[in-house]
Amino acid sequence: MSSRQRVNAGAARRQAMAELVVRRGTASVAELAESFGVSVMTVHRDLDELERQGMVRKFRGGVTAQASNVFESNIAYRLTAHLAEKEAIGRHVAGLIEPGSSVMIDDSTTALAVARHLGEAAPLTVVTNFLEAIRLLAGAPGIRLMALGGEYHASHDSFLGVACVDAVEAMSTDLLVVSTSAISDSYAFHQEQEIVLVKRAMLRSASRSILAVDHSKLERVALHRVAPLDDFDLVVVDSRTPDDAVRRLRERHHNVEVAQV
Repeated sequence: MSSRQRVNAGAARRQAMAELVVRRGTASVAELAESFGVSVMTVHRDLDELERQGMVRKFRGGVTAQASNVFESNIAYRLTAHLAEKEAIGRHVAGLIEPGSSVMIDDSTTALAVARHLGEAAPLTVVTNFLEAIRLLAGAPGIRLMALGGEYHASHDSFLGVACVDAVEAMSTDLLVVSTSAISDSYAFHQEQEIVLVKRAMLRSASRSILAVDHSKLERVALHRVAPLDDFDLVVVDSRTPDDAVRRLRERHHNVEVAQV
């Protein structure tokens, strides 16, 4: 096998390995070595490269695509997680949007679920830094689409950085739909500071804001505080959220709605 063929074979194996981990959520090094017919050392090298790309997170004896308080899941994993809950939230939030208004959506997969229903509220002006949402809404009837630029981050499929923050701050929208990777009774959190800076700028640039989070993100924290829950006009969760969690949210943030799955 030539050196070029070995490089191509390694890249294909790592891609397949990443897809397997995303599909399962977690896998052990031993399982991956058996599945791909390679040595444990080769698996570790592959996982080191996938971790460098932000696809997975290694732990002792294995690897995961799931988020931690310092690691945000790759977009490929988030697009497969809690689909029914996000769809319910998407329908619910879209039903709250006034035709003719301007809406900013962030690069969360929950906001993407909202974007899938925005045609029902058209005409709308939609502003986003999420490439997947741009692809979805480009050319959609009744949607005036405005894309926020910046540095492209493949792990999030979105544009971030100083240029994105500047672009956000030049806008003023009627509504922001945003999600975060974790919320407590008092704060919304995210693992990555570049994401946090963009979300904070979006909050400053919108007249009203909706925080949309599925139940898996509740009663958790991550490395960075995004904003107090009181900074959001409305919090929308899904109906698989435990009653006690909804009650505590309402005690601290009175405007909470539950989307029926």
